[in-house]
Amino acid sequence: MSVLIIGGDEITPIKAVLKGLGCEEITHWDGRKESVNHKELPQNIECLVMLTNFLNHNTMRKFRNAAKKKEIPIICTKRSVSCLYCEFMKTFGENCNKVCAYK
Repeated sequence: MSVLIIGGDEITPIKAVLKGLGCEEITHWDGRKESVNHKELPQNIECLVMLTNFLNHNTMRKFRNAAKKKEIPIICTKRSVSCLYCEFMKTFGENCNKVCAYK
């Protein structure tokens, strides 16, 4: 599975979790510059991950709408590996309420 992550600066732990969940190709856009809003979603992504505490509302809205049009699953989460894991499992697998420390 290929994943696009938007938001966050240092996402090494998040990449490790996604690789452990079977994601082979991970692309990261930090979302700090306005120029990210002029980009289009890559053709090959199968999932969009947005790290919400690092994105403004316009960026989130633009990419959420673009992903919905292409029927790409969207995961919105804080920059926390446990929250990412839980949201990933809610979207693609079992519910993991007992594992997730954040609600």
